[in-house]
Amino acid sequence: MSRFVIHTHQRLQEWVAEEKGYFRAEGLTDYLMKAGRIPQPAADAKPANSTPDIRQGAYQSYEQGRDATVSCACHWTVNMAASNEHGRLWGECYSVSPGGIFVQPDSAIRRPEDLAGVDIHVGYQSGSHYTTIQALEPFLPFESIRLKFGGLPNDRVDQLLDGRAPAATLFGVQYYLAEQLGYRKIVDCTFMIAGMVPPGADIEDVRKYYRALRRAQADLDLMFQPYTHYYLKEMPERHARLVDVRRFGPGERLVFEPYSQQMYEATREWVNSRNIFPEEKKGRDVFADAVVQPQAAE
Repeated sequence: MSRFVIHTHQRLQEWVAEEKGYFRAEGLTDYLMKAGRIPQPAADAKPANSTPDIRQGAYQSYEQGRDATVSCACHWTVNMAASNEHGRLWGECYSVSPGGIFVQPDSAIRRPEDLAGVDIHVGYQSGSHYTTIQALEPFLPFESIRLKFGGLPNDRVDQLLDGRAPAATLFGVQYYLAEQLGYRKIVDCTFMIAGMVPPGADIEDVRKYYRALRRAQADLDLMFQPYTHYYLKEMPERHARLVDVRRFGPGERLVFEPYSQQMYEATREWVNSRNIFPEEKKGRDVFADAVVQPQAAE
């Protein structure tokens, strides 16, 4: 049997489960944890005052293949990747991450309407891409929402810090970093994240993994402060030295409810109606094939 590989996705639950021995207690004994986000191709060098469009993101990482038994991305991308047969969406649990569109501390932008025509730095076909549109549509016509594909979350933090980004959508660790450094949140972008399992994954091992995370989530709900130091394992040193992670919040929260057929179909319809993917990647509307459904109660 191959080793169970876990991507920690810059959240706390896996670190708590490891510290408390929950993985082994649930019978998952041969596993490897990999911290941080999935590496993506770097952009060509550009002048310091410019940002190239980086059209590589979470969806492309699933096309290329992730080396994890369970990996996570925003539910829009996991949904579309599963409908294109790059793995199966884990339907027994999802999570919710705090997120927001941040602007420079001295920015004249005060309201969501002020973002019309302003470059908002997001990741391509990644959570920040979809959630920015979803958050701004109540305020702006679609054609007034201008996205700049700035790369990975840490890249977008750098773009805020050096002034290249007038606005950027951040979530999780980067959300807390921007908040602590005084960048102003214009609108909330909290969004749903889903798990993905590749073809051939041992589903019972995946259930052991999630049982361990459920125990870790209870610990975080009770008192998250003892565990915020684990954020330092998920941050580059250049960012870690700017903040005090003891002031951060609990971050992404796991929700042990089904990702339903209604969720699956509504999400695909939302993504496809905005033409975020070309026609050949709009996927199949086959919920039973794309989603690992919860076990029936005995």
